[in-house]
Amino acid sequence: MANTELEQTHHEQAPTQAVDPAEEPSVEWGWHGSFPKGIQIAGWFSTFAMVMMLIGNHQGILSGGGHFISADIWLIAIAAVMAVALLYDLRRRRTSWRR
Repeated sequence: MANTELEQTHHEQAPTQAVDPAEEPSVEWGWHGSFPKGIQIAGWFSTFAMVMMLIGNHQGILSGGGHFISADIWLIAIAAVMAVALLYDLRRRRTSWRR
């Protein structure tokens, strides 16, 4: 039984790259990825900076005002969301090889 032309071309094709260099030129010079440690470091630095903004020149809870102002609430909420996202990312990266 003779193979059809479609089956012959399917078996003769060489495997192609997973990423098309025309769409993502960085594939040609060998880098195609992310900086997982850099993302964690920058994320934790940013979270720390958000918390340190509570101590500043406004009259919030830590700056002598004695009560929360909306800026304090926003800073705490954003820092908390960033910390949860960084912890989730850290856990996801550590357990991804198990799946």
